[in-house]
Amino acid sequence: MTFDELGLSEKVLQAVAASGYTTPTPIQAEAIPHALAGRDVLGIAQTGTGKTAAFTLPMLSRLESGRARARMPRTLILEPTRELAAQVEESFMKYGANHKINVALLIGGVSFADQEAKIMRGADVLIATPGRLLDFSERGKLLLTGIEILVIDEADRMLDMGFIPDIERICKLVPFTRQTLFFSATMPPEITRLTEQFLHNPARIEVAKAATTASTITQGLVASHSGGTAKRETLRRLLRGAEGLKNAIIFCNRKSDVAIVYKSLQTHGFPVGALHGDMDQRARMASLDAFKNGAVDLLVCSDVAARGLDIPDVSHVLNFDVPTHAEDYVHRIGRTGRAGRSGVAYTIVTRSDQRSVDDIEKLISRKIDWFGPSLVDLPAAEAGAEEERPRSSRGRRERGAAAERGTTAERGERGGRGRERTPRAEREPVAPRAEREDDMIEAVEAAAPAPRAPRPVREERAPRAARAPRAPRQPRQEGRPERPQRDAQPVPDNAPQPRALQERTPERAPERAPSQDRYQNDRGQDRRRYNNDDNDPPVIGLGDHVPSFLLRPVILKPLKANADAEAAED
Repeated sequence: MTFDELGLSEKVLQAVAASGYTTPTPIQAEAIPHALAGRDVLGIAQTGTGKTAAFTLPMLSRLESGRARARMPRTLILEPTRELAAQVEESFMKYGANHKINVALLIGGVSFADQEAKIMRGADVLIATPGRLLDFSERGKLLLTGIEILVIDEADRMLDMGFIPDIERICKLVPFTRQTLFFSATMPPEITRLTEQFLHNPARIEVAKAATTASTITQGLVASHSGGTAKRETLRRLLRGAEGLKNAIIFCNRKSDVAIVYKSLQTHGFPVGALHGDMDQRARMASLDAFKNGAVDLLVCSDVAARGLDIPDVSHVLNFDVPTHAEDYVHRIGRTGRAGRSGVAYTIVTRSDQRSVDDIEKLISRKIDWFGPSLVDLPAAEAGAEEERPRSSRGRRERGAAAERGTTAERGERGGRGRERTPRAEREPVAPRAEREDDMIEAVEAAAPAPRAPRPVREERAPRAARAPRAPRQPRQEGRPERPQRDAQPVPDNAPQPRALQERTPERAPERAPSQDRYQNDRGQDRRRYNNDDNDPPVIGLGDHVPSFLLRPVILKPLKANADAEAAED
């Protein structure tokens, strides 16, 4: 079967041919016809089988007619992680090269304003993570009433990340008449209940057994001693001795271990990058692009990259830690051996990981062979090798403090406070508890300060009625006694005069010849006199007993003759 037989549009077929694909995968061959017919689809397939193209190609064919309105996208694709959402966007850009459609991506770590601008222009395809989508919807920036096709991808991963309540809320916001395409690699009971609730008579497509691994992947177990140092040494030995290693993804269970392994490999000269959930979106995309472009050969990551990431031609997958959940093992090793290629997956196992390995072998229904010696044949650890201890901060602090202190004998040799303890038989007998308590009481009493002398008792006062009468108050004498006169002190002739007297001296205030229109008030100030003759205008003035700034008269209409005379006189 070829893509021409699936009923896709001519523009989509041209884009597929330009991408180099001629034959559809089993999931694509069975899901595309049902999706084009508008029927709900339940696809169960392992990773790397082409599930993204199984819903991307029929959606492009159906979106050729019609346009989206502002804030009302036509189709919605839900992805559990940002990387998967960005990967689906790339698929639409590749297969929709001949279409004029608007694709909007709503993920965390990106500017809210830029995403809102894309929504306001109208989005034919909306790719989003559940959290950011509900954020837009609650703010009133997005309306889901125009959704025609709803795609829920990696549903089992949604379950592991706790997104099922969000998925249920979103399914109630979209129209009841929409078409739903539901894809998952495994079908736990919770996912089955979700499909029964929101899918209507779906076409069930199962191209492989649930939770099975691809036959093109060579799997192996590598035995290692416990402890982080021993496991990192095993990892480096495995990377140096692996045959045909082109690039590899290294998975760790904890984000803190991702940073430790990344620094260890970088220190030993390996070209390596890191990817985990605590990194910001720009750093995550930069690290992923560097691995895709071949700038780095190794990528140390957490389970954030275990689901659905399509990185072409990954030769090896190495599990530094055995996954806690057996289903994660299927998704991790599914990053290699994709699209019919061969791949290799190795898992480093310690003695404490045996139960997790048994769960994985039970899930995939096959036995995984050992690569090298097994745990039983593993030689004993060398003396002083690091053993696995509880991962608590208190235990690390105690071990670090003990290592710094050293043994008691070593501290005595270094001259520290520590000294060798006397054997128990040679020690002095300890006094009974009652005697020790008596000694403590005596020591406390001896060290206590002397008691204070008692304060003298105050005599009681007699009642007011029994007191002796107070002497009557003497009347106040009228008048004040005269102060004694001081003898006048002779003042020298050359003594400086006070400032007030200096201002009134003839040198500072020369006498001025009186004129007929001037007079002196009682303060000795010269004032101008205005005569009220018949020809003079009426004068309004104030007396000399008021402040000086109010003494200037106000002339309603001064005569020019008087003004000229005053100017000549001055």
